[in-house]
Amino acid sequence: MVRADLQPVRPIPDAGRSRSPDLPFADTAVHPQARFARMNRRAPLAALALLLFAGTALAASPRESAVMRQEALRGTSGSFLAALHAQQLRDVRPAGEFFGDVLKHDSRNPALLERAFVSELGDGDFTAAFRLAERVIQQDPANPLAQAALGVRALKNKQYKTARSFLGKAGSARGRRADLTVALLTAWTQVGSGELKRALEIVDKFNQPELAAYRNFFGGLMADVAGDKAEASRRLVSAYKSEPGTLRVADAHARQLSREGNREQALQIYAEWESRNPGQPFVRQQIADLKAGKTLAPLATSVADGAAEILYGIGIASGGGRDSDSSLIFLQLAAYLAPEDELIRVSVAEVFEQMRQWARAGEAYATIPNGSPFRIRALLGRVISFERQEKTDDAIRTLTTLLGESPDELDAVDMLGGLYRSKKKMSESIAVYSKAIDRLKTPERSHWNLYFGRGVAFERNKEWPKAEVDFLKALELLPDTVRTPREKFDRAQVLNYLAYSWVDQGMHIERSFEMLKRAVELAPEDGAIVDSLGWAYYRLGKFEDAVRELEKAVGLKPGDPTINDHLGDAYWQVGRRTEAHFKWNHARDLKPEPDDLPKILRKIEVGLEDEKPMALPAELAPPQKSNGG
Repeated sequence: MVRADLQPVRPIPDAGRSRSPDLPFADTAVHPQARFARMNRRAPLAALALLLFAGTALAASPRESAVMRQEALRGTSGSFLAALHAQQLRDVRPAGEFFGDVLKHDSRNPALLERAFVSELGDGDFTAAFRLAERVIQQDPANPLAQAALGVRALKNKQYKTARSFLGKAGSARGRRADLTVALLTAWTQVGSGELKRALEIVDKFNQPELAAYRNFFGGLMADVAGDKAEASRRLVSAYKSEPGTLRVADAHARQLSREGNREQALQIYAEWESRNPGQPFVRQQIADLKAGKTLAPLATSVADGAAEILYGIGIASGGGRDSDSSLIFLQLAAYLAPEDELIRVSVAEVFEQMRQWARAGEAYATIPNGSPFRIRALLGRVISFERQEKTDDAIRTLTTLLGESPDELDAVDMLGGLYRSKKKMSESIAVYSKAIDRLKTPERSHWNLYFGRGVAFERNKEWPKAEVDFLKALELLPDTVRTPREKFDRAQVLNYLAYSWVDQGMHIERSFEMLKRAVELAPEDGAIVDSLGWAYYRLGKFEDAVRELEKAVGLKPGDPTINDHLGDAYWQVGRRTEAHFKWNHARDLKPEPDDLPKILRKIEVGLEDEKPMALPAELAPPQKSNGG
């Protein structure tokens, strides 16, 4: 059998590893376009630990848990269990709906109220969320999240005095000290009330050296919105000197320069940022506008914009893992304040993507308009969403549209080629890769995956000579001097696929084993690659060596049906028949490929028929035993 368990395309984040290159988004590493909203554009609070309420309302307290258990035991409504299940899956929309149904039967249950409120916030249904927030603070005036949410609503409605009242209660709730988040939101309400001096006094109270860029950045935005251009310029210059690599800081400063008539200096700032972050789209539109003689608008043009910037920055800083729940709430509040901000909307979509809420991610990406600089990211995000929902035809149509607009978007090429392979349309896959490769003037290291992807398609199409040429070209573009973890894994993939294919055909045996061993050195924790080495030993009749390597592989990837099947075969050959049957049964239960299932069932029924191993070349053959004394 030919190796078919490595990823030939640029990976997509958090999608889970797959054994098959027919699944085009099956790797945990970061896609070049994916999650770009988190890259190099952190707000200056990235290292700040003073978050207002991150996580405090998202995990049930002992009191809440007890109340919920009682609710479940009473069986008030089947909706309760459905709500808990949806919440466990981090599916905020049905969670909010089901908690709402339960509240109809138990309207004053504080734990249910809070969970429903949090779910509606995460869903972005602010009509329901604010209504629930009002009910929450009636029973629990010290709830900081509900107070802050109502403060945000008042701020957006330009009810600045009311907003300060809510924010003040949020900052002092449950004996907590007022933190920087509440303080900055409160400062923006002072800007709205025409009190810039008071606003800056609040900001400047946080005088720790590590917060200098933070207070100057927001102080500069506040001064700009309030009309004090000199103060805005002074502060934004200082913020940029402290944090030149932070996108929002660089962008705000460059925009200020453009309005002061310093167009060339503004272009230089954007050029420096792009040199640090090649290939990212964040400042392309600004550069185009400056070159066209246009003056750029401020980063924040209103109090709501400025407050959204705070919440957006916290949402980015708190993203990742279980903190995605907190990140989603902050970003949804930011989107509520600045609904036209496409960067915030992309960030919301990315959090849904991270939470594996593929339909919601697709909905959010679909709101990005055609002319947006984030158009490509949004289309790629929709492709991921479609693929995860098994809507492969929709994914293919979306990628075809994207490549019609941007034929040199090579990540999209790789995705489309992989999707065609998943539908076993090898000729179409080859054509997609070939068209892109023909457009290359000089192949570079970053193009290795195009040759590898086409090589897989050629191999699947039984055109081995062409596949071999592409695999060797991919290796040439990824020399053995690779250093980064990503490059090491990429080279391990190519080594593994090519070497196993050679072994399977009885070609270049000695070289193949060296390549497989090197692949394992480069990716020792990858069960599929370790499995390749073990299965190569098996094919050559070195069954004890095969067992050793395949046991390592199954330990690394116990849920893989192919590795379990391979280990069962190896156990059979060394006489461990009971263990062989156990592994085959396990492989059957792990949902193997349709073509493999009948073979596994046959082995479970009658065992493994005798196989003749390949003839070992002299350099790999075991030493002959001597008959002499």
